[in-house]
Amino acid sequence: MLTEPHIDGAIERLFKEIQFPAEPAGLYDPLRYMIGIGGKRIRPRLCLTAYSLFKDRFTPRLMEVAGALEVFHTFTLLHDDIMDRSPLRRGQETVWKKWNEDTAILSGDVMQIDAYKRIAKAPADRLEAVLGLFSKTAAEVCEGQQYDMEFESMPEVPMEDYCKMIGLKTAVLLACSAKMGGVMAQADEKACQALYDYGYQLGMAFQVADDYLDAFGDEKVFGKPIGGDIINCKKSWLTVRTCEKLQGSARETFLARFNEQVSKPEEARKIADIKKIYVECGVDEDARAEVCRYTEEALKAAKKLKLNKVRYEVLRRFAENLVGRAK
Repeated sequence: MLTEPHIDGAIERLFKEIQFPAEPAGLYDPLRYMIGIGGKRIRPRLCLTAYSLFKDRFTPRLMEVAGALEVFHTFTLLHDDIMDRSPLRRGQETVWKKWNEDTAILSGDVMQIDAYKRIAKAPADRLEAVLGLFSKTAAEVCEGQQYDMEFESMPEVPMEDYCKMIGLKTAVLLACSAKMGGVMAQADEKACQALYDYGYQLGMAFQVADDYLDAFGDEKVFGKPIGGDIINCKKSWLTVRTCEKLQGSARETFLARFNEQVSKPEEARKIADIKKIYVECGVDEDARAEVCRYTEEALKAAKKLKLNKVRYEVLRRFAENLVGRAK
């Protein structure tokens, strides 16, 4: 069986070998920059992990598909950072800050094209399934981003709608990554669906954890400034849950403070005020409980694969490594 060190080594080699054209440098340098600043490579890692449950050797075509998942994810980050006005990504300047918005848009576009070029290298007998899954997921991610932008102009967002949004924006790509490993390994339909469900529930846990860490995490670990959602008046799981728990004037007071635009010197005070309300309402604990609930749902899906103890433990550890710091 392929072990976690095998997967680590394959991921490291994959991203050392990813190359982009030299010219025009203004188009491709941002791609090299984004790939170079790294990350956890969660999506290709999940793809390879799922594949390793069925096969004992990584193939070059599999590695191209796994690479496509990260390249596509990186494309979404390039564009998301513009829309969210984020100055940092993984502790480094975002592309639109380091270069400009036009460069970030165009470099993101060519990064998406590169992802499809890699997907097209899937074996012929699996190409239709791989391309169909990838394209469906890519459209869903864009749908999720659209909902996210629309929520910015809404005074309140129901939790059901918020969960639908994060399911599209975040969870479906992890679900795709897990199922892609199964498809590439020629696993049967039931196994591929179980992998999809595992990845989806894990993606939901990951996004709630991300929302929690944006307010309560360690900036050095989180890789971007703490309180960004609060400063940008960006609704998160914590915001939505707080609105569920508060009534009347208390909710109005919270929303007025949350939606208040503040100057740079006032940002720390606003973050502290909103976090105080979160804690008073217990939504910090609620978020951690929700991360645990989604993680348990992911592991229930993993059990449907009927793996032996060793292989099931691989999926359990993957889940714990992904969201453990928010539990």
